[in-house]
Amino acid sequence: MTRKNQEDILLRGVHDITVRKSLEKKLASGKKLRIKHGVDPTTANLHLGYAVIYRKLRAFQELGHTVIFLIGDFTGRFGDPTDKEKTRVMRSKHDVEAAAKSYIDQIGLMLDTKKLEIRRNSEWYDKMSAEDLLRVMSEFTVARMLERDMFQKRIKDGKEIGLHEPVYPVLQAWDSVQLKSDVTVIGTDQTFNELQARVLQERHGQAPQDVMSMRILVGTDGVQKMSQSLGNAISLKTKPEDMFGKIMSIPDSAVGQYFELLTDIPLNEVIEIAKDKKNAMENKKRLAKIIVSEFHSDTEAGQAEKYFVSTIQKKEVPKFLPEFRIPVHGPSLLVSDVVKEVWEVSRSEARRLIKQGGLSIDGVILKEDEEARSGVYKKGKLHFVKVINDQKS
Repeated sequence: MTRKNQEDILLRGVHDITVRKSLEKKLASGKKLRIKHGVDPTTANLHLGYAVIYRKLRAFQELGHTVIFLIGDFTGRFGDPTDKEKTRVMRSKHDVEAAAKSYIDQIGLMLDTKKLEIRRNSEWYDKMSAEDLLRVMSEFTVARMLERDMFQKRIKDGKEIGLHEPVYPVLQAWDSVQLKSDVTVIGTDQTFNELQARVLQERHGQAPQDVMSMRILVGTDGVQKMSQSLGNAISLKTKPEDMFGKIMSIPDSAVGQYFELLTDIPLNEVIEIAKDKKNAMENKKRLAKIIVSEFHSDTEAGQAEKYFVSTIQKKEVPKFLPEFRIPVHGPSLLVSDVVKEVWEVSRSEARRLIKQGGLSIDGVILKEDEEARSGVYKKGKLHFVKVINDQKS
């Protein structure tokens, strides 16, 4: 492994490493390392925030190391309490498995799944006796688990802490023992949990894993971390033109971070891009093309750029629009009904969009919901559809 490759692995996008010298030594040894990353399936779609970690895993993969993608299909049934202000609701095994399948499909966009060691922690937890579980739990104290900020806040606020919640870090630590991981790559919010594994591994005769925590990607608002629940996320399944447009919407202050965490542009060049305010628009277009190309193709990225230039910069209506026809013999529809059907949003979301002035018909912003009519409907800045009301023809 060259010094340049090692520096890139240890520096790019990395928030902290425990213990850096240990990891440097492991990488220099030429040993094939076992790199663990665990995830509890909680949502159908992954977003670019997850991609930060998966890109680092890919870098390890390209250097010949074994990446273990651990699906928390057992721990995902009750969930990690990290940063949660109330007790997590238990989920069914069926729901967790459905989300897990979606995760596996999407990680193939970034990782070589043929070389990936995909594991599930139900392999050991579903077979573990109550006595075995208690033995693992006995290696930690309640006081240590309750040191965490969110538990202290709940205690202060008089909120409940489920008996199962302080056990979560213990189970995550035991995962590392089962997998004999040399390194784990995580988001910063998982540091406490993964540090517990180092203690447990040593007690069970293993070398403690090194913990690499990655920086958190900000969302499209440029302030808060990317999150679907916050409405500032860019899903990996987003259509090319939408992905391009959303990346173009991020504030200039976030461009440098996106280049560092989501591209392979050399870090010295990234520093210059972040300082280049005069060419912010062109730099952002370059960023958008790189990211769209990775998750779609170079051709689609080029088409997405043309779409952005024509619809946003030149304010042109696309020549070829999808059509939605209101059938002659069907019920009369409101504009919100059309929005709901065309863009697959809830009726309440459609009405809120209209109320907030987010929809126009033939260039005129709608002020309130009304009977649907023929015309070119535009949602936000990028979404168009040609509506034909056959009832009025």
